[in-house]
Amino acid sequence: MSVATEATLIAAHGGELVDRTSERPADLESLQTLTLTSRELSDLDMLACGALSPLAGFMGREDYEAVLETMRLAGGLPWALPVCLSVAEAPRDDRVALVDAAGKAYAVLEVEEVFEYDKEREAQQSFRTTDASHPGVARLYEQQPLYLSGTVTVFERAAAPFPELALDPAETRAAFAERGWKRVVGFQTRNPIHRAHEYLTKVALETVDGLLIHPLVGDTKSDDVPAETRVECYRVLLRGYYPPERVVLSAFPAAMRYAGPREAIWHAICRKNYGCSHFIVGRDHAGVGDYYGTYDAQLIFDEFEPHELDIEPMFFEHSFWCRACGSMASAKTCPHGVDEHVFLSGTKVRELLGAGELPPQEFSRPEVAEVLIEAYRA
Repeated sequence: MSVATEATLIAAHGGELVDRTSERPADLESLQTLTLTSRELSDLDMLACGALSPLAGFMGREDYEAVLETMRLAGGLPWALPVCLSVAEAPRDDRVALVDAAGKAYAVLEVEEVFEYDKEREAQQSFRTTDASHPGVARLYEQQPLYLSGTVTVFERAAAPFPELALDPAETRAAFAERGWKRVVGFQTRNPIHRAHEYLTKVALETVDGLLIHPLVGDTKSDDVPAETRVECYRVLLRGYYPPERVVLSAFPAAMRYAGPREAIWHAICRKNYGCSHFIVGRDHAGVGDYYGTYDAQLIFDEFEPHELDIEPMFFEHSFWCRACGSMASAKTCPHGVDEHVFLSGTKVRELLGAGELPPQEFSRPEVAEVLIEAYRA
């Protein structure tokens, strides 16, 4: 990317976009192998392309401890969640090959450190709970007992579930620069976009040059809407209801942690690396169950100095269709009582879709509902 292009966009976190891709090493077959989980493979791919800049590999003890205690790397740069590789025992050599469950090799890791960690402490710090019913805590408890740190060199990228949407940070930045955008707002989603989400993305878009709709396509809970269905929902919505010259749709390869407030910070930092200057934080961002307060993911941003993260959060309250207003609104803009508001629980929506019934247009665009109905029928 040219210097002129970089000058128009927000800098990557830490100042420089990391690139950990390289050629396949000649001695690969001689290396000991370590098998990654699907979540660790997602992290590896994001390390490769710079989505986790300034990280160049899996964290060592000093960064790990600093992140848990201060939400900063050891050098002081804000960072909210550990990015670690768990192992059963220390490797015998100083270089290891990283492979998936099928044995396919993706990268080489230069062994720097092996250290013990306290799973319950990490759970409490990262997720605010040690309850094994929390999906992120459950995954943590299933990990191996040691962490292995080291710089990675990736020679094979993980297969993208949606190749046409697989834009690396350098590519989204190039797309934004080509459009002449300087101020770009990112929207994280793991759900179909209903009218409430559409409303807040469009309110945000009124104040910036462009919008990055960036659905997460890594591992999610089994009861979340599958990525294939969600992506089709995004496509039909964008075709009918957004100006194409103002929006980029791209896939975010991360796996969900369900860490609520800390994950909101982590998601914002990642989108900064993709070139976003602003980031939407709604109600219960990255939440699950009742582990977090409705707006805890917004309040956590107060733990950083103004502009310390550089990317600016945009906070939104729950929005709804108000019959009296005749429009989308929120508690900040609507004076009417809840009896005038169209609100459907997730359970109610699933009941309607399962019966082949469209939710009211005030809740969901019919094109989106049709995609969901077909998925439920299948």
